[in-house]
Amino acid sequence: MEKTKDFRLYGAFIVLFLVLLPLGNLFGIVSNNTISLWGRYFCFAIVALGVDLIWGYTGILSMCQAFFFCLGGYSVAMHIVMKGATASGADGTSIPDFMVWNQVESLPFFWAPFQSFGLAMILGLLIPAAFAFVFGYFIFRSRIKGVYMAIITQALALAMWLLFLRNETMLGGTNGLTDFKSLLGFSLASPNVKLGLYLLSLAGLCGTYFLSKKLVDSKFGKVLQAIRDSESRTSYTAYRVLDYKLAVFIVGALLAAFAGMLYAPQTGIITPGRMDVRASVEMVMWVALGGRGKLKGAIMGALIVNFLYSICTSLFPDSWLFILGFLFVITVLYFDKGFLGMIEIIGNKFRKKQITEKVSGRQVVES
Repeated sequence: MEKTKDFRLYGAFIVLFLVLLPLGNLFGIVSNNTISLWGRYFCFAIVALGVDLIWGYTGILSMCQAFFFCLGGYSVAMHIVMKGATASGADGTSIPDFMVWNQVESLPFFWAPFQSFGLAMILGLLIPAAFAFVFGYFIFRSRIKGVYMAIITQALALAMWLLFLRNETMLGGTNGLTDFKSLLGFSLASPNVKLGLYLLSLAGLCGTYFLSKKLVDSKFGKVLQAIRDSESRTSYTAYRVLDYKLAVFIVGALLAAFAGMLYAPQTGIITPGRMDVRASVEMVMWVALGGRGKLKGAIMGALIVNFLYSICTSLFPDSWLFILGFLFVITVLYFDKGFLGMIEIIGNKFRKKQITEKVSGRQVVES
């Protein structure tokens, strides 16, 4: 029964996002902006998978996933900006326009590797993974968990946000990096490129979902759930709890960075505002609203909440946070398993009603 429901859900997802939307775009029914919008939603869903692995399956409430998301986004953005640079520094090398405005005469040393697309992709994953390893190692070794873990990861997100805001970091300051024109020689304004990035994001979401599902269904995933349910008991076994928590924290950072790398070319801008504390809190709320501890719920939460965000901000520009808070309160009070749990409850009631009607019908016929 469970496999049948999953098959139907996968089929509906593929028909809607792999067939209907792309075909609608090719025939001019679905706009290019809508395609780009859903492509960004898929990126958010990839982040939600990482949050669910960390929080839903391991019980670690991490509030800094938006920072890792931006590290991936900045890596791709730096490459795009470097390739589109027209100004020259004192040493003859090309430098981005915003550096000229800030009177920077030569390209900072840490920008040099991002001239290569391959290095930019590698660093976009390597830097977040290394940062997550160092930060996570000291945090988990200190046995920090629960609300204290949430507070210290919020502090990290706030500190990084303040750092990236400064012009001295040579990353665009408050304005971030923008004016993305082309990637690998393809114009980012082209409708075909937008559709290609949409399909790439969809493929990335499907790939990360099945990898995450394989992970949670494995022995490794069972240990993560044991840590979530009773870390103290798990620590008495032969499993090293610190290693498992550190590993899943790094996996979550990699997923967030990968999503950021897909997100930046589609949105055309990456700023420190995408890594602040509120952004990380919203990512946690996607998972809570969709269904914590269920990968499908994390994806559903990210897609539905961001779709509602686009609608509500156009109709009620100043009311989105109130709407999001209301949804969160209702979910916690009445649907603690999120949207997915609510759908399952309705489906179970419908099936029970059908069974009852069939049994009643048979009794009437027999009588």
